[in-house]
Amino acid sequence: MTTPVGLGLGRIGNFINGELYGRISDVPWAMVFPDAGPLARHPSQLYEALMEGVLLFVLLWGLKTAKYRRRWAHGTMLAAFLVLYGLFRIFSEFFRQPDAHIGFLAGFVTRGQLLSAIMICAGAILYYNVKNDSHV
Repeated sequence: MTTPVGLGLGRIGNFINGELYGRISDVPWAMVFPDAGPLARHPSQLYEALMEGVLLFVLLWGLKTAKYRRRWAHGTMLAAFLVLYGLFRIFSEFFRQPDAHIGFLAGFVTRGQLLSAIMICAGAILYYNVKNDSHV
């Protein structure tokens, strides 16, 4: 349950350090980052702090403490974390500037999106196995 807090604080640290900044943008809240050139960019670190930190924490806490829930099988929360974190990472990568030495894979997918898709698959497989094992 505390992992999203650490992720969110890490993204705030990325913002303070001016690293892992977003793509060039003209939205009113776009910012100029010191090491990213003169053009304004998405503050993608803040988007990620909200999604991977606050929202992920709230959703996992809700799953853990829901009054209507039955007892979750061992591993269910990990599976939910992997799926949700992967989904939020894929979404946030649309606003984040890809690493200069890697760029885009297949023209439009970032390495972060590819790795996040693998994480989602791993979470889905884990959930499937946990769900089937809990009925035995």
